[in-house]
Amino acid sequence: MDHNKLALPVGTTLDRFIMRKQEDFPYATGELSQLLRDIALAAKIVNREINRSGLIDIAGAYGNRNVQGEDQQKLDVIANIRFIRALRNGGEVCTIISEEDDEMIQTGNNQGKYVVAIDPLDGSSNIDVNVSIGTIFSIYRRVSPTGREGTAADCLQPGTHQVAAGYVIYGSSTMLVYTTGNGVNGFTYEHSLGEFFLSHPDIQTPKTGTIYSINEGSSDSFSPGVAAFVQHCKERSFSARYIGSLVADFHRNLLKGGIYIYPATSKGPQGKLRLMYECNPLAFIVEQAGGKSSNGYQRTMEIEPKTPHERCPVFIGSKELVEEAEAFLAKEKQLKSVPSK
Repeated sequence: MDHNKLALPVGTTLDRFIMRKQEDFPYATGELSQLLRDIALAAKIVNREINRSGLIDIAGAYGNRNVQGEDQQKLDVIANIRFIRALRNGGEVCTIISEEDDEMIQTGNNQGKYVVAIDPLDGSSNIDVNVSIGTIFSIYRRVSPTGREGTAADCLQPGTHQVAAGYVIYGSSTMLVYTTGNGVNGFTYEHSLGEFFLSHPDIQTPKTGTIYSINEGSSDSFSPGVAAFVQHCKERSFSARYIGSLVADFHRNLLKGGIYIYPATSKGPQGKLRLMYECNPLAFIVEQAGGKSSNGYQRTMEIEPKTPHERCPVFIGSKELVEEAEAFLAKEKQLKSVPSK
């Protein structure tokens, strides 16, 4: 037997990686590192609940609607509870905004230096059919003085102020992908050891791709610019790939190249996705990986938020494809500005 194989390393754990990367922040005193560990712990618990959802009665609709007017699933509620509890118990977060709660959540940790915006379980309508779902999170440093509750100003910062962002995808394997502004790294969960291990170091998304992801069932309500860009993709024999679970669609395109689009439509002029806990964190990740994100006209992370649950159109993915889509929208805008004779 080759004894060398018996001593092969298992890899770098998330905890060890976070501790090493703490040196990238001269001002860091450990709070952000602990906060990321708290999120990872909650993700492990949620992963367990998802994996056994078919065996116990926690799948299906909960019977309520969230602030978005969407039917809550039971696992939506469970994930929301788990993440809020982990962030509250960790002590580093003063205030949370969640897709599942109408108002800001005050944790009671008034000395906490951070604010978290989170979608606890994205794509939860796909739970019952065993499609990949996820968690998306965004972290900001508070701007109000410590020692008191967080304020709206703490929660409504533009995406350029993010200090960290990430997502967890619960699929054929469970992965946590995050950035602190120094590249993007992915960690795969090893169930038998209960640890996330570095599996995708320094992720770089391709500059272009041959995948477009959009819900073409809404094509009748696309603007002329969006419709023209989609047709442009088809003429180049692009592959249409749309799961209907944002994290899953984004994750595939991040690794393989492509563009994900959820545009403004005649039915939803503000788009559907939420700026603070869906668009901004994914925009931070894709930019750190060499990609791009915009609302079609403006960089996503430069949009000034007005409300915690604000919606935003999004064009996100490979840089060249996003810029092509922006060019089609710019042409549409130019044609609209030309006075009719």
